[in-house]
Amino acid sequence: MSPILLGTLNLIIYFVIVVILAFSGRVLFTIPDEIFRKILHFILLGSFYVLIISYPTWLSAALTAIIFEIAVYPVLSFFERFRKYSEFTTERKSGELKQSLLLVYTMFAIVTAVCWGVFGDRDLALASFYAWGIGDAAAALIGKKFGRHKIKARGLDGKKSWEGTVSMFLISNISVFTILVRRGGMSIFICCIIALIVGAASAVSELYSRNGNDTVICPMSAMVTLLPLVYLFGGLR
Repeated sequence: MSPILLGTLNLIIYFVIVVILAFSGRVLFTIPDEIFRKILHFILLGSFYVLIISYPTWLSAALTAIIFEIAVYPVLSFFERFRKYSEFTTERKSGELKQSLLLVYTMFAIVTAVCWGVFGDRDLALASFYAWGIGDAAAALIGKKFGRHKIKARGLDGKKSWEGTVSMFLISNISVFTILVRRGGMSIFICCIIALIVGAASAVSELYSRNGNDTVICPMSAMVTLLPLVYLFGGLR
């Protein structure tokens, strides 16, 4: 079996398993809507890792992401005809899930093309995306549950909290640091410095994002911060 077919098979198996588990849990147990939203969020994040490690080239990974979103979009559009669909998937507005899917996978393809395609480093693509993805989940969960201190400043909508923003900074920092240390090529101290800066950039970009555009702004902010820093500290291979 060719590497591309094997990668596609891995992706299909991944989605079949996690979607069955997620929706079975939704049926069998009382899962709060916000928690289930983040479960779906992490399913998408997990698929990025499968795409990155399963495909032999950046082009095959990026094209698969684009083909996947094109194929799934009409399927989700079909299910939107049923009233229970939005309730079951915890959509805040009609079409939210498919729009998020479209943005997320398009950004994945762009980040992969730059980090892996131009700079030859798939780990930096993961770091850029997970700086946003995992940090954003923390910001949403902590911010909604414990966010009592709203941040008021010019250009902000007044809905974001210090608790959520600090959570995103910390989790983004940990995510980037873990990936950079695993990647190697730089000292732990340098990895820590880079992770702190990228975490701060991700948190600030999320703070100023609105109407779901953090899906675009945050991975891009993480990437344009991460790549120069890795280059500056001699970490590009």
